[in-house]
Amino acid sequence: MDQNNILEAQTLTKVYEDGLCALDHVSFSVKAGEIFCLLGDNGAGKTTTINLFLGFLNPTEGTAIINGIDVAKDPLAAKQHVAYLSDVVMLYPNFTARQNLDFFARLGGRQNLKREDYYNVLRQVGLQEKAFEQRLKGFSKGMRQKVGLAIAIVKEAPAIILDEPTSGLDPKAANEFLAILHQLRAQGRAILISTHDIFRAKEISDTVGIMSEGKLLAIKTRAELEHENLEKLYLDYIQGKVAA
Repeated sequence: MDQNNILEAQTLTKVYEDGLCALDHVSFSVKAGEIFCLLGDNGAGKTTTINLFLGFLNPTEGTAIINGIDVAKDPLAAKQHVAYLSDVVMLYPNFTARQNLDFFARLGGRQNLKREDYYNVLRQVGLQEKAFEQRLKGFSKGMRQKVGLAIAIVKEAPAIILDEPTSGLDPKAANEFLAILHQLRAQGRAILISTHDIFRAKEISDTVGIMSEGKLLAIKTRAELEHENLEKLYLDYIQGKVAA
């Protein structure tokens, strides 16, 4: 294993009891300071891949590794090295933004943070100061996503996994969110994103993995995509016009 790889999928395969193959020998890696997008439609295998990294599922074959730890063998240790943000952030609506941050920080073992520490992280994700002590039940989805990302930052994990993070966000909120991810990349985080949004994938990624029907059909770097039409390339792979 390359020591720079924070996330690594080694021939990850998931076959359910009914015979459905949700993931078929998928291999890729994400280095520190890299944003890797898994691009594909619903059912492509993106969420299954994420669930294997998070230890929500066990692989039928292959290995998910986080910072050198085999997730299936030691899921609790692996989880200390990754922060996860789903498309629907599960937060406490009657808590304020700062109280949510404090609750999840303590849950993750960070007991000594002060109010100003939380405020600094909330500023980092671009939440307006007047919202710091407001209850979340009045927040927009974009504001909730920012709080969710603040929780991920407070955990100080080397890897961040995001499932459709800009889904349902307006263009301004999506752009603000992606700008924060660029900051986290610059800090050396390894970031894995699942998305069906071709435009966003090309805009933010260092590397794009094209998925369909449980297979990883292609991996393209930003440099390779400079000279290619990602939408056409994606459709060609999905329709079988390009050999995987």
